[in-house]
Amino acid sequence: MTPRPRVRPGPPGTPADRQAARQTRELLAGELSRAREAALAWRNGLAALFAGLFGFGLIKGRTDVGGLAAPYDALVGGALLLCLVCGTLGALLLLRAAHGAPTGVRLPTGVPATATALHLGDHMETRRTVRALTRGVALTICCGALLVTAVALTWYGPGKDGPRILVRTPSGVVCGKPGRTEAGVLLVRTDTGEVAVRLARAEAVTAVDDCPGAAPP
Repeated sequence: MTPRPRVRPGPPGTPADRQAARQTRELLAGELSRAREAALAWRNGLAALFAGLFGFGLIKGRTDVGGLAAPYDALVGGALLLCLVCGTLGALLLLRAAHGAPTGVRLPTGVPATATALHLGDHMETRRTVRALTRGVALTICCGALLVTAVALTWYGPGKDGPRILVRTPSGVVCGKPGRTEAGVLLVRTDTGEVAVRLARAEAVTAVDDCPGAAPP
């Protein structure tokens, strides 16, 4: 027959064991408040960072997204939409970590509840708080990265091509972007450079979307 295991009492606790148990109980009792304080500090720090980012985004640059060439206009719109989603979720998670969930406190079974059960409930809430803080920080950083990307694309993305002008003269056809006009001479920027056209010799001046024979942008 297989011998049955016998449970025997362990060695008596030493003062060091009692000190370690006391410190462990103190750590468990205060870990939730420490996690909430850390979440509050992160929330304030990220709020200050975003205030600086929004100020950075207000620096003078292209202000009309509709002036961007495709597909940069769609990329900026998508980046701003994702920025809004990430920022909203990140803010909610940071608020959850800093102030807790908007629910009542659930006491463990058994009245009165033991101190161990109460500490265990606080420990589980601390884990949820840390998880919400970690995810909130990650989403907030993603929101900032998307905001900077959208601003950079708005500043440095290529603009839409303006309307072209087609000028018919006895010597031929000139088509390109209209430039300045001086003393009856119109400067037209073509693919090969600027061409001066005397308006007095022009037979027709027409605005066109694309020059004849030019590949669409």
